[in-house]
Amino acid sequence: MRAEDVLPVEKADGPARRPRRRAAEIDSAVLQAAIEELTERGYGGFTMDRVAARAGTNKTVIYRRWPSRTALAFAAYKQMVGRPQSPPDTGELRSDVLELLRSTAARMSSSAGTEILRGLMMDARRDPGLLAGIRDELAEGEPGVMLAILARAVARGEARQEALVPRIATLPIALLRNEYLMGGGTAPISDQALIEIVDQVFLPLVRHR
Repeated sequence: MRAEDVLPVEKADGPARRPRRRAAEIDSAVLQAAIEELTERGYGGFTMDRVAARAGTNKTVIYRRWPSRTALAFAAYKQMVGRPQSPPDTGELRSDVLELLRSTAARMSSSAGTEILRGLMMDARRDPGLLAGIRDELAEGEPGVMLAILARAVARGEARQEALVPRIATLPIALLRNEYLMGGGTAPISDQALIEIVDQVFLPLVRHR
């Protein structure tokens, strides 16, 4: 085990000490605290001090993992609007993808998500690396959920085996996020746009020719 995997014990409010926690446990507590702070106070009221207090740690520990307030807020934002833990399973590729896109669009278009993203984009202009990371996240997304949906469709004979690659699997989410960005991150994404992404672009690409 590396020395950095076990961080120093942090003091609680009183003289008693908290049990020693592993780095992964502290990271999880910080992210959860950050999500709660963003949800309750928005990006404008988001501070490292409040996150540290809620997570039961200190800012020094947080800064070892996230070098800035914006970096931590972005990590929390990704989880807030992130992909579901398990893929939709309706028994049909089209409805699976539409269900995923609709739930993702709802999270992205929520008032909290919109305000957070706007603040992140403004602050990240001072950090080119972070700004690039935000743009990449919005453009690409995580392939795991869509790959699982597409793999089931291949097994059912609804899609070609050759289509089961991350670049193709992430296309619907990439197009969804492009719609979101083209609307300035403020306008709701229409259901018609989601249907067109699935019916006009994705399904013709993955189905048997």
